[in-house]
Amino acid sequence: MPLSNLPLSLYVHMPWCVKKCPYCDFNSHGLGAKPPPYAEYIDVLLADLDADLADFGATAHGRDIVSVFFGGGTPSLFAPDLIARFLDGAQQRLRFADDCEVTLETNPGTVEHGRFDGYLAAGVNRISVGIQSFDNDKLRRLGRIHSAGEAETAVKLAQDAGYTNINVDLMYALPTQALEGALADIERAVALGPTHISHYQLTIEPNTVFAAYPPPLPDDDHAWAMQEACQARLATAGYHQYEISAYARPDRQCRHNRNYWQFGDYLGIGAGAHVKISDPAAGHVRRRWKARSPRAYVEAAGSPARIGGEGVVAQNELPFEYMLNALRLIDGVPMDDFSARTGLPADAIAAPLARARQRGWLTAENGRLHTTALGQRFLNDVIELFMA
Repeated sequence: MPLSNLPLSLYVHMPWCVKKCPYCDFNSHGLGAKPPPYAEYIDVLLADLDADLADFGATAHGRDIVSVFFGGGTPSLFAPDLIARFLDGAQQRLRFADDCEVTLETNPGTVEHGRFDGYLAAGVNRISVGIQSFDNDKLRRLGRIHSAGEAETAVKLAQDAGYTNINVDLMYALPTQALEGALADIERAVALGPTHISHYQLTIEPNTVFAAYPPPLPDDDHAWAMQEACQARLATAGYHQYEISAYARPDRQCRHNRNYWQFGDYLGIGAGAHVKISDPAAGHVRRRWKARSPRAYVEAAGSPARIGGEGVVAQNELPFEYMLNALRLIDGVPMDDFSARTGLPADAIAAPLARARQRGWLTAENGRLHTTALGQRFLNDVIELFMA
């Protein structure tokens, strides 16, 4: 596949949330005494998009947008009419695929009756609900602003509004959590009937409250037991694991995230958002990231000051960047995708690939490269083999 034909997605970062969670290392900012400039931010997003399209030129123009993802922060703090205004403006500038997937992240504590109807009318066709747990004690420890009951209500409200593509976010290996608690969360999620479940382990990230004041977490062996038991339960419930932490009903995999994992291209607008664009003329991959501070980003309003940094990915770093994403996919990727998506010859990864196969971490079957069960457990070690 020529680099110019890679799928193209659009990520939109909404940086505000009601309260910063103690485990969160995303570029999110709790609400202060003064409300955020919601309407102005939409105008700034479109100005940012205009400037990026001018900079990237033909490498972005002419390609269908296969997915849009509103992430945060808490995008559901933005009213439906503002989301509609952004999507209308984006479609005036870019060509959306007929089956474009448009996802909006929501927090159960920020949605109310009627709001989902508005998002659906605006063009959002997939909702992602950040629940994390159905245990009220665990929610309190995680600093979440909703209850288990409010989480269930949010999913049902989205279903009542007509949503047929809903993701539920869950975490495991929570403070003081036992295996039974992790499985109970899965049972509550399955009972709601979402089409997709993201299930990932709580990890302590630098520069978070939990890093400064670590909570009592299950050890690695107990966390692994939770992962295996929950995987098995999700499989029996009809959810296919297609990525380390993603499970879906048939034909309901997240198109946006799959594009990341397959090393596709994406435009990223909003405070702290990242861009990855393959430039076939120059034969390289360009990255750009935006100013993290919402205030600085808004004040820049589409000017060069909105850019926090950018550069070309060094060729000797491309194998690591590719594998960092592709090896998360349970079914793997076609063997020839590496060259198609990086522009490098296959022998650029021959040596680390051989070492990984010797250790039983990777296998190549039916023309596809993927991790073994052992490789999935030691994924970080596998990926490190491909570092420059």
